Amino acid sequence: MPICVRKVSSSREMRTFMDFANRLYRKHPCYVPTLLADDAATLDKRKNHAFEFCEAEYFLAWKDGKVAGRVAAIVNHKANEAWKVKQVRFGWIDFIDDIEVLEALLRTVSDWGKERGMTDIAGPLGFTDFDPEGMLVEGFDKMGTMITIYNHEYYPAFFEKLGFSKEVDWVEYLIKLPESVPERFMKMSRLVLEKNRLRTRKLTMSDVRKEQYGLKMFRLINECYKDLYGYSALSEKQMEQYVSQYLTFIDLRMVTFIEDSEGELVACGITLPSLSMALRKARGRLFPFGWAHLLNALYLNRPDTLDLLLVAVKPEYRGKGLNSVMFCELIPSLLKLGFKYAESNPELESNLKVQSLWGDFDSKVHKRRRVYSKPIE
Repeated sequence: MPICVRKVSSSREMRTFMDFANRLYRKHPCYVPTLLADDAATLDKRKNHAFEFCEAEYFLAWKDGKVAGRVAAIVNHKANEAWKVKQVRFGWIDFIDDIEVLEALLRTVSDWGKERGMTDIAGPLGFTDFDPEGMLVEGFDKMGTMITIYNHEYYPAFFEKLGFSKEVDWVEYLIKLPESVPERFMKMSRLVLEKNRLRTRKLTMSDVRKEQYGLKMFRLINECYKDLYGYSALSEKQMEQYVSQYLTFIDLRMVTFIEDSEGELVACGITLPSLSMALRKARGRLFPFGWAHLLNALYLNRPDTLDLLLVAVKPEYRGKGLNSVMFCELIPSLLKLGFKYAESNPELESNLKVQSLWGDFDSKVHKRRRVYSKPIE
């Protein structure tokens, strides 16, 4: 039977769209389900403030009467304007081992984008950099993380057969934490703080709320990440959305802030216990018992691995040793909490300054992911 691609047009079809990957990978030992509640909030045009400057449609592919694939077609007008491109993004893309299903999905996205004046197609990308992006091309035997995509090995092979080529790569490091803070880190940290008249600060959740530290952090991220590939600056409403969605459950012992003498935030480092196994046990659902698995991993029986969610340093302070300060602050807390390893999460392969941080540790690249692109015919 021919492959049919249809736009998602009902709440039932949206549930099918969101749950497709969980069903496709339900027996795969390396797949980490996304929380369906998070996907629902992100994909909802009434709730996601990215729709202030994005438009999107969601599609399901059907073959032999069964769902065979899914894809989101996205145009981020703010990013296109900033990067001087006319690009339609594909995201949330998953499909059975059938290249014709992928071809039908991509043709649908290309046609949808072409109707809106787009000249290129690229992905996997989300609405913003805080959505899952980048197709796994190396490290298929490694378990994914909460914020990354896992995909079968046939995915990149199919894309290349269809004429797609590499646009950009990210790499991910596995890092063994030292048993204590290296003495030279401590010396450098003291010198950096004194020379630049800076101070570290540990906050309580009350401080975060009263001083709006979540908004300060996302404003800093906007400033620090603006030149990174495809970055779409967050609006104030998006920042408020992410503060509410993510910062409410972060353990502040695993976060470091650096301020200048005026109290302005100049750098931050945020880590989180790996939630990969907890999400697998929860199967992408908070209820009835998924929340218990997540709380257990966050606060009770933590895994021995943590995720380095992000490091941001104000541009004028780069190269001045602030990363050493953050690690000096974080490592004792992380060791006390029982962590032995860290995953860096995706870093652009061209971002050598960030990658140079791991040269002082026992570390290795263990995953690589890619954005593929192609001109629309």
